[in-house]
Amino acid sequence: MSYSEKVSSKLNDLLARNYDSEKGYQEAAEKVEYGDLKAFFKEKAQERYDFGHEIKEEIRSFGESPEKGTSIAGDAHRAWMNVKSLFSQNDKEAMVEEALRGETTMLENYNEVLEETNLPPSTRNVLIKQRDAIQGAINNNKMYENIVS
Repeated sequence: MSYSEKVSSKLNDLLARNYDSEKGYQEAAEKVEYGDLKAFFKEKAQERYDFGHEIKEEIRSFGESPEKGTSIAGDAHRAWMNVKSLFSQNDKEAMVEEALRGETTMLENYNEVLEETNLPPSTRNVLIKQRDAIQGAINNNKMYENIVS
């Protein structure tokens, strides 16, 4: 596998994770009725959409094609959130807890890709910016967790 294919493969994995996160936040925003939390989920869905476009541009810069669609793991996580929300009657605390769990996993995914020492500076900068925003979301999720509990 060439260098471009290897890096693009890692970026496509992050792209799928961002699709997963975007869909998860959209679904959470539809289910929650708490105004500030709904706005937060909508904002994060848009942010993940924007992240996806940035990653697509990086993939194209390697002469590769971005993949479309979500991951099986993300689909399973959303399904679990749907089941959990049925049993918790759209409990705000449970939704924030799941969002925090998803963001923590996303942060780990970004850190794994950033460990690649041969990333070009432009790609590294995009991923660091996105990773830092995810860390901010984790901090906000913890804040919301404290508000709703």
